[in-house]
Parts: sequence; structure tokens; C-alpha cells
Amino acid sequence: MIAHLPALQVVIPLISAPLCALLPAGRPAWLAAMAASWLAFLIAALLLYQVLAHGPISYLMGGWPIPWGIEYRVDALNAYMLLIVAAIGAAVASFGRTIVEQRLSLPLNKHPWFYTAYLLCLTGLLGITVTGDAFNVFVFLEISALSSYVLISVGRDRRALVAAYQYLIMGTVGATFILIGIGLLYVMTGTLNMGDLAARLPAVSGTRTVRAAFAFLTVGTAIKLALFPLHLWLPNAYAYAPSPVTAFLAATATKVAIYVMLRFFFTVFGVKFSFETMQLDKILLPLSLVGIASASLVAIFQTNVKRMLAYSSVAQIGYMMLGVSLVSVTGLTASISHLFNHALMKGTLFMALGCVSYRVGATRLERMAGVGRSMPWTMGAFVIGGLSLIGVPLTAGFVSKWYLIVGALEKGWWPVAALVLATSLLAVIYIGRVVEVAYFKPAPEGQRVEEAPLALLVPTWALALANLYFGLETSLNVGVARLAAQGLLGATP
Repeated sequence: MIAHLPALQVVIPLISAPLCALLPAGRPAWLAAMAASWLAFLIAALLLYQVLAHGPISYLMGGWPIPWGIEYRVDALNAYMLLIVAAIGAAVASFGRTIVEQRLSLPLNKHPWFYTAYLLCLTGLLGITVTGDAFNVFVFLEISALSSYVLISVGRDRRALVAAYQYLIMGTVGATFILIGIGLLYVMTGTLNMGDLAARLPAVSGTRTVRAAFAFLTVGTAIKLALFPLHLWLPNAYAYAPSPVTAFLAATATKVAIYVMLRFFFTVFGVKFSFETMQLDKILLPLSLVGIASASLVAIFQTNVKRMLAYSSVAQIGYMMLGVSLVSVTGLTASISHLFNHALMKGTLFMALGCVSYRVGATRLERMAGVGRSMPWTMGAFVIGGLSLIGVPLTAGFVSKWYLIVGALEKGWWPVAALVLATSLLAVIYIGRVVEVAYFKPAPEGQRVEEAPLALLVPTWALALANLYFGLETSLNVGVARLAAQGLLGATP
């Protein structure tokens, strides 16, 4: 069984998805989804342990040799990503049932279909991360994308349908660009296995076809990861989706898209071609800096807190891509560790907002007046997530921002380091607005709000405490990230 863990990572949620659709509404469908999610998390943890103990794992589907068959290859980078996706999936599955019963536009007898779509989205994200086949990346990308459109559209606000449609249009354009890029690579090399592509591409890297493939993949992945200015689908998708969906997608989907970019540009094309020949860093650096500054400023003026955090996510994606543009072990360590840390902080923040929405019925700023006193545990978790987002010491967010600043200073880029510090202060402003309203403004007269139920608080606080734990113990979020960065750059540990 241990030998088949890479396949089980995908197969268990994939088989569980149609099973949920066949189960009765309510607890049975939710239990099946939660069991599949926690099994996926256990498998991801075992895979990471095996990779750290014994090195990369190669699993040939059906025993077919490379390049004829599909290989699932697990190294430090994607084992790390599998853990992020599966951990957030397990937390959201535990969190979701109470809100799903109250906040979906679907009738009760259709709720099992929600869990089916959720598990398909989880399957797609895990599949993208574990596969070593370029076309398989596209297949799983579409599985996760199609199911995420459904998940967003079932929000109670009718604007969720428009948000899902916008996401569908942009997502389809991004997926088409990725597919064209993969097709061009196949035309030039005759293989789809990523390891085989990396070996064959240098012989044809001077051709216009390979350069065109690089361009298509750059634009396609930039749309999927919501890099400024290709981020316009993201704010509405996060703002109007049900809270469990927002927490899941914000913590996983864009991170997996960043993983795809890292895998193609560092592993397949190689560092020399991507950053010396094509000079990708000259594109990523200015877009990242503008995205960090502009999205942080826009977040300050939002009155819907979910939308505020959505623009914050655009800025955080800028931080991650800034680390990539440094093209150094320290910069990549900052980016990869921030994938992990941002998943924790945004998972905490959106789940806390889910608790508020469950009791108050909205996440608009004025509706949150006084909830800090009536919902102290919920807002306590929100404050911890907010401190981590700002990058306060002893939180996970501080660790990755510290490495990002160190990476910029190693390059002599003092203005970039200063911008990272300045935009962190902007985060103080928009998180501070929520804290001010929740703790220092009186609740509307006659409004009685109770604390969120334990079913919501336990997973929310699990992620909140993880923000504190990984701010102190960095052997996982930084240690594995550094190992993955060294592997991408071909550096010796």
C-alpha cells in the first residue's frame, strides 16, 4: 500500500466524489467528503516524510515506462505543495457542513452535489501537484477549474453567478494558453513527461516554437495565479462564493498555479533559458511590485471584508512572484515558504469571516460593529490571521517576509526591500479597519450576536494556532522550502 501512495493521493478523493452524490443529504455526504479529505492529508504527510527520508519518488501509472506512460513524481517541492493543499482541504471539510446547510442557494437535497464538486476540485489540485506529465497537468487543471466554477456559483448572493462566469471566461483563456504551450512543446520534443522534456528541450531551445510555447505558458499560468494585471477574476470570485469555498480556493488554487509556473520554468525550461535567455525576471519583477502596491492600496478602501482580503491576496501573490524574480535560493525559499504561510493566514481569515457571516449574515464592515465583544473567539482567530498577514514577528507571515527582504538585500535591491516593508504597513491599515469596527464601535441597537458554534471554531483556531506555531518552529515551512528551492536552482544543499 505504501508504494501506491502517489496514486492513492488522487484516487481516493476522485472515487469519493461520485459516492457523495449518491449519499443522502446532510451528515452522510459530509462525512464521506471529510473522510476523503483527511485521508488525502494523511497520504500527503506520509509522502513528504518519505521524500525527506529517502529522496524523490517515481510512480509509473500502470507500470508503463517513461515516456509512454504517465509518471507521478514526488520531490521536495510537490510533496510540500501536496501537504498544503491536503491540510487546507481537511480543515475546510471539517469547517464546511454548518455553513453549507445555511448559506447555499441549493435546496437541501442538492447539497451532496456540493461535496461532489468540492472533492473534484481537491482531486484536480492534488493531481496537478503530483503528476510528472505535462498534459496531465492540463487535465487536472480543468477538473479543478470546472468544479471551482460550480462551487463559486452556489453562493446565496446572485452576484456569485456573475463572479463564476467571469472566472470561467478568464480561466478558460488561461487554460487554453497553457494547452497551446504544452502542445508546442510536444511538437518539438515528441514527449510530455516533464523530466524527458527537460532533457530534450536544450537541443531545440533556440527555435521560435519553443519561445512561443514559453510565452503561452507564461501568460496562461499568470492568469491562473492572478498575477497583476491578470487578476480581475479574483476579487468577485472570493467575495461572493460561500465562505468555505473562499477559504479553500484562496488558500490552495492560486498556490497550485504558482507551483505550475515554478515547475515549468525551473524544471522543464531550466533556469538558464527562463531567466537568462527569455529574461522572465524582467517581466515578473515590475508586475510583482506594482501588484503589491496597487492591490494593498485598493484593499484599504473596500467595505466588504471578503473583497478586502481578496485584494490582499493579489498583493500576497505579488510577494511570492517577487521572490521568484530574485532567482536565488533565498528568494525562492521566501516564495515557497510564503505559499505555505499564506495558505494558513488566508485560511484562518476567511474561515473567521465564515463564522461572522454565519451569525451576522454578512461580511460588510458596518455589519461587523461590536462583534469583537460578542464573538471574542472568532475575532481572536481573525486578529491572529491578520497579524500573520501583516508580518508581525512570532507569526508565520513574518518568516517568509523576512526571507524576502533578505533575498532583496542580497541582490542590493534596497528600494525593493523598502517597498516590502511599506506595503506591510498598508496591511496594518486595512486589517486595523476591521479590528477598529469589531472592537471599538458599538453594536447596532437591538442586535444580539452569539459566538460561532464549536464546529466552526475548532478548525478556524487550528489554522490560527498553526500561524503561531510555524512562526516559531520553521523546520517545515522554511526547511523544506529551502530544500525545494535548492532543487529548483540545481544548488547543492
